[in-house]
Amino acid sequence: MGKLIYEGAVKVDFDDRTLAHLQLVIGTKLRRGEPFHFTWRDDASIGDGRTTIWVHPRCSLVYKFYGSRTPRLNPAWIDALAHTANSPAGLYLVPEPPQPQATEPVGEHEMLR
Repeated sequence: MGKLIYEGAVKVDFDDRTLAHLQLVIGTKLRRGEPFHFTWRDDASIGDGRTTIWVHPRCSLVYKFYGSRTPRLNPAWIDALAHTANSPAGLYLVPEPPQPQATEPVGEHEMLR
């Protein structure tokens, strides 16, 4: 279980795999200088509500991973999360779509058909 820490005060747990995908999407938006909202559902232990933060290039973010291995990233999930981050509502978690199937190389004879 990883942890996202915003401005040293807001701390939220995400599994390492989810956190790695969020880090990539958030980092891309911030590198472009694009601020956005990020909303998530709170755990039932703290009220089962939701929290929204304003993520901007000058905010302090810490990604704390508890596993030592970098999870394999799913490009389809990155695209889905990026789509929400670019919406007026801002970034929010969506279910992970299936991994795209690796395609086998097409031989020359197949390309000529």
